[in-house]
Amino acid sequence: MNENERIARDFQSRDEEEKRAFLEQTWCDHCQEVNQGMVEPEEYELNNTIFIEGKCAKCGHVILTEITDEEF
Repeated sequence: MNENERIARDFQSRDEEEKRAFLEQTWCDHCQEVNQGMVEPEEYELNNTIFIEGKCAKCGHVILTEITDEEF
């Protein structure tokens, strides 16, 4: 396996409360605003780090959440 290989994960397998938190508690670099929401979430692992990537519900630009150990 290549260390730069993106490994798909199943965001939908997370419990509802956890999914809601990831989708609502966001930061959009384009809007420069917090908690605008995320749509079309995709979860994946890259270089041993888990990410949730989606689009800002307000402007549609890509937003990215890196999941840290504190969030598990």
